[in-house]
Amino acid sequence: MKIYISKYHKISKKNIEEILLNFNSLGQSFFAGKKHRRNHIKVVEQKGRKFNIKSFKQPNFINRYVYVFFRQSKAERSFKFAEKLIKKGIRTPKPIAFAEETNRAALTKSFYVSEHLDYDLTFRDLDLKVPAHEDILRAFSRFTFKLHENNIEFLDHSPGNTLIQINNGDYLFYLVDLNRMNFKPLNFNERMNNFARLSPDREIIKIMAEEYARLIGKSENEVFEKMWFYANSFFVNRAKSRKRKQKFKNLVGLK
Repeated sequence: MKIYISKYHKISKKNIEEILLNFNSLGQSFFAGKKHRRNHIKVVEQKGRKFNIKSFKQPNFINRYVYVFFRQSKAERSFKFAEKLIKKGIRTPKPIAFAEETNRAALTKSFYVSEHLDYDLTFRDLDLKVPAHEDILRAFSRFTFKLHENNIEFLDHSPGNTLIQINNGDYLFYLVDLNRMNFKPLNFNERMNNFARLSPDREIIKIMAEEYARLIGKSENEVFEKMWFYANSFFVNRAKSRKRKQKFKNLVGLK
């Protein structure tokens, strides 16, 4: 197993390897998708320290070779993007290591190890009926603007992928699920499209647009119209896609 450990952590490869080899029997599941079809995340405690370990699902047949010869694996990208975010002043749970296992030149397993972060909320938990949550939403909009100003396009900018800590009235945002990112200057349309996955709620979009408009120096109406266009399009198309998949499953089930 190939293991790369951050130079900022004094943990041995042997220790990491023991944890990964015993992944199925150690720790508590934090997120577990359907067997062999989704990623599996566990929290493992060793010597008083908690680690968040993400075991990526096995790639499809072609990508097993692509990730060895042509492109970095999701685990390696997660690790390197985390280091890059931290250098840019963007919070993410501290990266510790990534590991890859190959068989006959094909990637069979990969893991990303980070420090486990205790948090209070995610974007998904925000509810405008709760008084303080509008303030958090506006702070989140400022955080997203900071991403864009730092030439960061977080392609998985979705409700569960920003962890929120509440610290004496201050709000700290941490990005997770990092393997899909672009680092480039973003035009206005790209910035607005980056909000598309977050919410189908018009009022939430309106508040984010108000805050973002103030920062980017455009009218609230212009920012809202564009942000709402992308968000509404995304959720309408997703609903149609889910309906088609369900219809197909029902047809298959009848046979």
